[in-house]
Amino acid sequence: MTERAYRYRFYPTPEQEELLLRTLGCVRLVYNKALHTRTQAWYERSERIDYKETSAMLTSWKKQEDLQFLNEVSSVPLQQGLRNLQKAFTNFWAGHAKYPNFKKKRSGGSAEFTRSAFRWKDGQLWLAKCNDALPIRWSRTLPACCEPSTVTVRLEPSGRWVVSLLVDDHTVKPLEPVDKAVGIDLGVTSLIVTSDGEKIANPKHFKRLRHKLRKAQKVLSRKVKGSNNREKARRKVARVQAQIADARKDFLHKLTTRLVRENQTIAIEDLSVKNMLTNHKLAQAIADASWSELVRQLEYKCQWYGRTLVKIDRWFPSSKRCGHCGHVVDKMPLSVREWECPECGTRHDRDINAARNILAAGSAVIVCGSGVRPDGHKSKGQLSKTSNRGRKQKPKSC
Repeated sequence: MTERAYRYRFYPTPEQEELLLRTLGCVRLVYNKALHTRTQAWYERSERIDYKETSAMLTSWKKQEDLQFLNEVSSVPLQQGLRNLQKAFTNFWAGHAKYPNFKKKRSGGSAEFTRSAFRWKDGQLWLAKCNDALPIRWSRTLPACCEPSTVTVRLEPSGRWVVSLLVDDHTVKPLEPVDKAVGIDLGVTSLIVTSDGEKIANPKHFKRLRHKLRKAQKVLSRKVKGSNNREKARRKVARVQAQIADARKDFLHKLTTRLVRENQTIAIEDLSVKNMLTNHKLAQAIADASWSELVRQLEYKCQWYGRTLVKIDRWFPSSKRCGHCGHVVDKMPLSVREWECPECGTRHDRDINAARNILAAGSAVIVCGSGVRPDGHKSKGQLSKTSNRGRKQKPKSC
């Protein structure tokens, strides 16, 4: 079975909304207090405090007179918040993430309920200390015989209430094998270019709604801080941002699903998007393309449906290498979209040639069982016709 999250919108009653808002506020308070305590202990005494100690602190906080309201909500989301904080610190000490930040009220917030804090019966969901079932808008049904193991309730900055149900989905099964492989070159003008010559244009969702967002942000900047009108203006900005994010994610899901269904093997470049965003001239366009999200979706969908995803080294010169003779040119600015090989005279479309080279390198990785990295050895065959100048990478010989 495969763990899968089903996400739905719901519209709570006034009583449910009041309880959920108090729950989110308590989760945020406990998280921030624990983070402050752990930070203070480290800077003052060089002492690390773990989850077990913060859990004991939560028990003592509930006994304080000014924190009695913590007993009015379910204790499970509070404990889960402490576990999430422990996970954040674990990732920080391992060097995988930055230092945890304090949670802010304007960001909405979330609360995680495990099996002991909710009840699932006849397709309806009851949360702890809530008398009525959540009025969920069932945009799609859960798979038969599947019950949620974890429920996460989130209030988005735009004011939308969302519930996520984590289930063991038995309907996720490998697709029928197909005899087709594809190489994908990621870009800005064309979001992806395949080795088959297909170009998928970049919808540029942010650019399409940029003026609408700018107008809403200008209205927000004129409002008095702390006023109700400023809160209304903030929600308008958040709704435009949510519109951009939803459109981008919907497009990427449809695109990645089609790629996974049509191809048995998918080869892509292992790009360092974080480093590429330091280029301020291209940062906005790269962020709008959302390459990281596209690759993330390809990874888990290939794992679900029995496909193979191959990542070639980011330094492999896919754009500068001639796909016909293997010659690598010295330089190729981004403005050059078509070029002619000085060795064999073959004329290339830059992106299609790069996608074909990525597919060839990905096939080599599958056969050789290793990455495409320079190793100081001369390659055999047509790849040996590589000039020494301007060469970044060459595939390992098998």
